Amino acid sequence: MAPLSLTLQPQQKAISALLLGSVFWGLFWWPLKSLGMFGIHGSIVQVYAFGLSVLLMLPFVRGSLVQLRGKSGLILLIAALGGWATAALVASLTEGSVVRVMLLFYLAPVWTILAARIFLGEAFTRMRIIALAIALAGLAATLGGPEIFTTPLSAMDLLALSSGLAFALNNVAIRVGHGLPDTVRAVAINGGCALISLGFLLWDEQPVQMLNTTQIGILSALSLLWVVPGTLATFYGVARLDAGKAAILLLAELVVGVFSAVLIGGEHLSAQEIVGGILILTAAVIEARSETAAHDPGLMPIVKATL
Repeated sequence: MAPLSLTLQPQQKAISALLLGSVFWGLFWWPLKSLGMFGIHGSIVQVYAFGLSVLLMLPFVRGSLVQLRGKSGLILLIAALGGWATAALVASLTEGSVVRVMLLFYLAPVWTILAARIFLGEAFTRMRIIALAIALAGLAATLGGPEIFTTPLSAMDLLALSSGLAFALNNVAIRVGHGLPDTVRAVAINGGCALISLGFLLWDEQPVQMLNTTQIGILSALSLLWVVPGTLATFYGVARLDAGKAAILLLAELVVGVFSAVLIGGEHLSAQEIVGGILILTAAVIEARSETAAHDPGLMPIVKATL
């Protein structure tokens, strides 16, 4: 039995790391909303915290430079898509309802199914069609059922939906570039997030906030103690598990985010959101199991990290 336990140990570490990363990202809304107490608002959080995380991870990329030749276009695409997914999600979590934002973001399996069909020529299997229908029903329930046709979506709704769409497209880009080292992907995505958030910051009509020493220290701690370990834990896990299993474990982020927002954030979970959440979660599990059946190791179902 000793050889068996030694064989299972790396996978157990990967599962633990992935679950730890999901807890980090599922609770990420809490420091984001708490930063307002220290006078830190808007996209300056992403610019500083994710930008600093890139600087901290850059030394780990140095040994992978030879593998990056001829792949600059793909890396820029991953940075753009993954960066938008993270920046848009963090911005919508900062300003919007955590429960609603998380549910809309986790429609990503819907977009992944469609993007894989359009760009990779993957077939619509019976299970994927079922997952697509269930997820769309979950979307309708989350957005208010019949009210979806009469009530316009808010800016935060659109931002959360665009985040999930970018996440799905980034998954497709990562399938194409599955040979890229995980550290390169992490730096590309977090760097893209910082640059896109800088665009958000400059687009805002408000003057750019000047940080004092205390605020810089708080954001540095957020990057060092939250963004970097969350990113590394998630990438460590997905690099060592098959795509379907990793995708299912990453759904812990949705569960942690929704329940923590209700229990410690004081948010209300309506009956329609409960139904929508169950449907979206079900669709995501079905899609993840279909990935397991396909056994496609090229898929790394991650933004963030993810967020």
